[in-house]
Amino acid sequence: MKELDPLVFLSVFQEMLGFWLWLLLIAGALCAVAFLALLLRERQLVPRRLVYSELLGLLGGGVALVIMAKVSSSGFTDAGGPADWFLIALVYGAGLVATIILAYTAMGWLSPRKRLT
Repeated sequence: MKELDPLVFLSVFQEMLGFWLWLLLIAGALCAVAFLALLLRERQLVPRRLVYSELLGLLGGGVALVIMAKVSSSGFTDAGGPADWFLIALVYGAGLVATIILAYTAMGWLSPRKRLT
């Protein structure tokens, strides 16, 4: 494979996740829009909320690894080369970031910050 083709990745993820791929993509897009709307409304990141979100993100990365092990035909003991370990780290990082954004957005919209003006 001499070049990266995004359609190949889409086909592989479609084969692995099926219908859930599209549901996850739509949910991710909606979460990103809600996060940007929250940032525009508050005009800053709230440090306390961000720290709580980051702590939850550590757990979210682990959950992403468990989901990856369940939907794929191989486990962590089958990881042999550096590319496998890089993919595992990439899945953990994606789960971490997605959980941080989701948690921050949910906390922001469910309990809005009071303005001191």
